[in-house]
Amino acid sequence: MDLDSVIYPYNLEARKLPIHLTGIGGTDWQQPISRPTGYHWHQIILSEAGEGTVSFDNLTVRVGASECLFLPANYPHEYRAVSGKWRVKFVTFDGYAVIHILSLLGLTKPAVIALDDVKPFTALFGRMYRYAANDRVYGGVMCSGLVYQYLLEFYRRTDIPKSQSRLERSELMTRVLNYIEEHFREDFPLTALSEMAGVSHQHFCRIFRENMNARPKEYINRLRIREAKRLLTETDETIAAISKEVGFSESAYFCSVFKKHEGITPLEYRKSFAMFNF
Repeated sequence: MDLDSVIYPYNLEARKLPIHLTGIGGTDWQQPISRPTGYHWHQIILSEAGEGTVSFDNLTVRVGASECLFLPANYPHEYRAVSGKWRVKFVTFDGYAVIHILSLLGLTKPAVIALDDVKPFTALFGRMYRYAANDRVYGGVMCSGLVYQYLLEFYRRTDIPKSQSRLERSELMTRVLNYIEEHFREDFPLTALSEMAGVSHQHFCRIFRENMNARPKEYINRLRIREAKRLLTETDETIAAISKEVGFSESAYFCSVFKKHEGITPLEYRKSFAMFNF
């Protein structure tokens, strides 16, 4: 493929499909692009060599080699090479169901992801380019399936976007931790936390563990045990009552978790505290 070539396929049958390819191409020398009102098609830009920056929402994010940039349609942005050479491949797409698909995938804002392996992207790109260039009958239909797969490959690798600064991540974690502190006695689904963070549940659990050195459930149990220790030493409530008050539905499970954290049972903890404060 000549990396300074671009194809804008026009296929009436493909345009009837939920998603279809509208453009594909690339260049070894990406020129500065400024779009104050955004681009009329959705874009995925694969950075193969060199480095560039993308600016949007008053943020500027670097895009290095083996990284991928997603830009929604009609979203104001700019991008440019940092050094002279910035080798990129781009795919643009549209379709009557694209907005709904992107919403379901959580891809409503620009995002940059690092790729551990670019081969799936380059392979799909090559197949799309060949169909778009050589098959005027079925090429558009075949590209529709391939561009959808290309989008899903991007989604599968989505992480907290690089555009999210450490400060923003810290603020996000603070909101989550404040919510947990206020509601740890309640039986709420852990997915409520990932929804609050705006990322997938799997990714949220990974980020939470990196920041707090514990899984979300473990962290919640720590708060529950902390509160239980207070109640054991400051009140005469029964073990069963304390268990329920701090958020455990079964006292047996509460005792098991307590012993795992403290090395002794709740009753032994209460007795030892009374002994040392006699």
